[in-house]
Amino acid sequence: MTRNLDQLSLEDASLRDGLKWSQTSPGVIPSWVADMDFPVPQAVREAVTRRAETDLGYPSWLDEPSVGPLAEAFAERMETRYGFRPDPGHVRSYSDINQALQVLLHLTTRPGDTVALHTPAYHPFLDTIAEMGRRLLSIPMLPDGDGWRFEVPDEPAAVLLLVNPHNPTGRVFTAEELGALAEYAERHDALVLSDEIHADLTYGPQSHIPFGTLLPARTVTLTSATKAFNMGGIRCSVAHLGAPAVRDAVNRQPAHIYGAPNLLGVEATVAAWRHGDAWLAEVLAILDRNRRLIAERLPSRVGYRIPQATYLGWLDLGFLDEDPAAYLEREARVRLNPGPLFGPGGEGYARINFGTSEPILEEILTRISTALS
Repeated sequence: MTRNLDQLSLEDASLRDGLKWSQTSPGVIPSWVADMDFPVPQAVREAVTRRAETDLGYPSWLDEPSVGPLAEAFAERMETRYGFRPDPGHVRSYSDINQALQVLLHLTTRPGDTVALHTPAYHPFLDTIAEMGRRLLSIPMLPDGDGWRFEVPDEPAAVLLLVNPHNPTGRVFTAEELGALAEYAERHDALVLSDEIHADLTYGPQSHIPFGTLLPARTVTLTSATKAFNMGGIRCSVAHLGAPAVRDAVNRQPAHIYGAPNLLGVEATVAAWRHGDAWLAEVLAILDRNRRLIAERLPSRVGYRIPQATYLGWLDLGFLDEDPAAYLEREARVRLNPGPLFGPGGEGYARINFGTSEPILEEILTRISTALS
């Protein structure tokens, strides 16, 4: 499987009709939005096909606040992979993590309340904080040798929005760092919303530590199979409501005010979590090679710290006289995400998506290197 996944040609990839490829100009290689160029696991395709061929009527779990198969698959995966056994009865489903975040901020905070977040940050989270009238407390991610560090703030926040592994730097927070953040949350009586969507894309020797193992009664864990198993369009995520006050607030809402789980999304997610790990291991081997290839192939003046997780690289191109992403799209014919999109700390940076085959990544890096020479 690895050989086939890793030999995808630029010509074949350009036939993909999702957002990543269809909204990129002809002749430009897309390396921006967080989709990989690999087909989903066979188990996912079989599960979706089987459901379509069997019964697309109302599912047996329709009126359950916690979708049985989805909640159980999530709990099993957390226990098997991370030693964390969340209560399946405390799981709720949302279309994606952005919707879950907005629902939870709406129910637990008010306009003007402070949300602490490591920056640069996943830009839809920054948009949500601004659009909902909440105030951002930036926790800067600071370059530190081959990696990144941060200082725990003194200022209180109503919510700590934790993205671990971190997007866009790819940093996996250590037990010591998470302990310091837990102490901060306890000291300031802050709710912790822990986005762990990239957890399954962690490279050894690092290991992901669910925040729910540190402060179970203060934490809501947000995750989805969509990033690791490359199915962002499936629209299915989970929130484990470990915090009783949050659980009560959600349970007081009308049953379907925030929508209901998608039948095919549930089928695909359960199949990925229960039967997709062989595929994931092969993809991780490709991504591990790719993250190192960037370091080998880009000019030395490009600042690049090999990410500890994700298929996203954070490139320091501050030596350019203009926005790096705009420059590289024009001169290299490669589309990256512009760093300023990610808020404070993004100036002079661009985010590269290396979730693709070796031939395509080689062409991307050749074009970038030539444009910077």
